[in-house]
Amino acid sequence: MRPTGRLHLGNFFGALQNWVSLQDEYECIFGIVDYHALTTDYGNVDQIGQNVVEVAIDWLASGIDPQKSTIMVQSLVPEHAELHLLLSMIVPLPWLERVPTYKEQIRQLPEKDLLTYGFLGYPLLQAADILIYKADAVPVGEDQVAHIELCREIARRFNHFYGAVFPEPQAKLTRMARLPGTDGRKMSKSYGNEIQLSEDPESISKKVMKMMTDPARARRTDPGNPEVCPVFDYHKLLTDAQGRKWVTEGCTTAGIGCTDCKQLLLKNMLPVIEPLHEKRLELEKDTDQVKQWLVEGSSKAQGIARETMTEVRQAMKIEY
Repeated sequence: MRPTGRLHLGNFFGALQNWVSLQDEYECIFGIVDYHALTTDYGNVDQIGQNVVEVAIDWLASGIDPQKSTIMVQSLVPEHAELHLLLSMIVPLPWLERVPTYKEQIRQLPEKDLLTYGFLGYPLLQAADILIYKADAVPVGEDQVAHIELCREIARRFNHFYGAVFPEPQAKLTRMARLPGTDGRKMSKSYGNEIQLSEDPESISKKVMKMMTDPARARRTDPGNPEVCPVFDYHKLLTDAQGRKWVTEGCTTAGIGCTDCKQLLLKNMLPVIEPLHEKRLELEKDTDQVKQWLVEGSSKAQGIARETMTEVRQAMKIEY
């Protein structure tokens, strides 16, 4: 994840819950990718160091365990940048220009100058982040599948030129690929529509009660369609079958209002979020320990990355 600020519910339900369960099945490496933060926020770097710590705290509070998994910071493993540079020598420019999220982000963030090489090349840096550890699987949402396919193509192209060095990683889809923000778009710090994990229950409740619902339901007496309502996406995650049935019947017949729907959601959401919030408050009291875990994890990750880069240099005949 990019350290662009504290994490939000979309990160938690869309990724972190899944990551926590994967720790018992796989040898996991989780990266806080600060180079990637520079692709869109290169002109505002004052908070990047603090944001790295904030992301780590959110991860740990959510259940990422430094005793089970490797937690690293991208810039503390410079082999990421070296592999990115070497891969850039062989990747055709049109491969990067066709990535769907490239044009989407430029369109969604018109206030930022994203016509830089770093932004165009961030899918290639993502590929380096994956290939440097010879990953077999990458847990992503469906909006990132194109990036994993690009990574596979890059691995094939490298192996074609220089011999079989990299495996082709597979996308391991999360249970909930996309979670809407308060305005109905994908929840994102970039869009300002997020509900942060660090917010207290009162703040979360206020934001949920203001969330966008079915735009066709302008009045309380208008029937709605839960399948186009962002709030119902949360019910699919947090509400049991009986509760979802109540919401569906009440919404489609105008038997309940949007307030009723949101109140049920909060009843199911807050018990999940409150323990995480309490754990986060504990971790904030000892950020030195958090930083130590990051340094130790990055050192462990660098050991793996160095071995890979030795193979890469040998394959490209630049190991002297």
